[in-house]
Amino acid sequence: MDDSAVNLEALRGYFRNGETLSWKFRSLQLSRLEDAVMRHEKDIAAALWADLGKSETVAWATETGLVLRELRQARRRLRAWMRPVRVRTDLLTFPSSARIYREPLGVVLVIAPWNYPLQLAMIPLAGALAAGNCVVVKPSELAPATAAVIQRIIEETFPPHYVRVVQGEGAAVVPAMMRSFTFDHVFYTGGLQAGRAIYQLAAEKLVPVTLELGGKSPCIVYEDASLRVAARRIVLGKYVNAGQSCIAPDYLLVQEGIMDRMLVELKEALDALFAGAREQGDYGKMIHLKRFDQVAGYIKNGTVALGGASDRASLFIEPTVLAPVKMSDAVMQEEIFGPVLPVLPFRTTTDAMEMVQQHEQPLSCYVFTGNRATARLWIDRVKFGGGCINNTVWQFTNSRLPFGGTGNSGMGAYHGKSTFDLFSHAKPVLRTATFIDPSLKYPPYGHKLRWFKKLIR
Repeated sequence: MDDSAVNLEALRGYFRNGETLSWKFRSLQLSRLEDAVMRHEKDIAAALWADLGKSETVAWATETGLVLRELRQARRRLRAWMRPVRVRTDLLTFPSSARIYREPLGVVLVIAPWNYPLQLAMIPLAGALAAGNCVVVKPSELAPATAAVIQRIIEETFPPHYVRVVQGEGAAVVPAMMRSFTFDHVFYTGGLQAGRAIYQLAAEKLVPVTLELGGKSPCIVYEDASLRVAARRIVLGKYVNAGQSCIAPDYLLVQEGIMDRMLVELKEALDALFAGAREQGDYGKMIHLKRFDQVAGYIKNGTVALGGASDRASLFIEPTVLAPVKMSDAVMQEEIFGPVLPVLPFRTTTDAMEMVQQHEQPLSCYVFTGNRATARLWIDRVKFGGGCINNTVWQFTNSRLPFGGTGNSGMGAYHGKSTFDLFSHAKPVLRTATFIDPSLKYPPYGHKLRWFKKLIR
């Protein structure tokens, strides 16, 4: 294993000297990281093209731009986020005042995935630095060009006793680090199986974790929806990054009476948005052969309504719609994580909910309807991490909305201030004056029961 993965005590020592605590220090580090990302913008674009086939525009819109926005927002709002929050006290604690202080956790580990390899490493890093932590970043080895750029940016910007990059195969490097060093928090984005393993490793040392996982995120379209708009928004959300997004609509439930119309609208949206997209760099490739073969297998064993072409040599799979599909089909048994959209009919809301609830709680849920009561029913009755009404995936881009899963789709949430809070401990402090010291609080208590009943309410 790389030496940098072994000698992590230097980060603990640096954290303990208190250097990272001040607003001035944290603000400077966020500014330095922002400058470094901007300086390496072309390198980032080239790396994302090499790893995932993303054009310069798509790379900026889905990765670099989101990172820069998080860094800028954190820097601008940091002083307010760090400010102690005063809370009310009661007669029982009189004469006292109370505040909640936000303190950094210590040394934290950020484990990033390959599908959005820059932003899913750097956005947690930005929040962890804003909160005053020292950080170890493990980029995905499956996106090696981006991992190399991340390492270059961090090593040019920060000393290794403050922020450190660890490279290598995650299945070997991460367990070795977590067994040899006790982190104060572990932040992982990726698949369920690896998430379980990381959770178990963390539990051995009672280390808190944030797990950003995935699942089969449903998209439900009612007959009262604007079908043309719905089709465009579904197509964009599903096929961006060649479908390799944890929040992409995984399958589509369409009310029976509009199935044929919806397929027509999906075809028109695909023709309008993704015809020629591969040549223009607006539509990428599968990350590796194993993922290609898995997704291509769904097409081979399904009924293709739209698309279906692929090229194994270039890891290309055309945006594809499968219909008809049954809940028992292989494509409906696990998260697809690729540009294949199964379409199934439903009759009533009850039917659709029963179909959705055959799977574990999804990371996202999308509902297209013109009826507010129908939309509210899905919000109230179905558990999911987050979602949209009459849209897909854009909830991720609003940094004021916490992003995270529930149940098998993850635990914990981040983005914007939520990331700062995630990497902070909320320390409550009660400050009591000494000019008066009520005897009611001290024994003997025999005759004071009625007073406690009045005060503790």
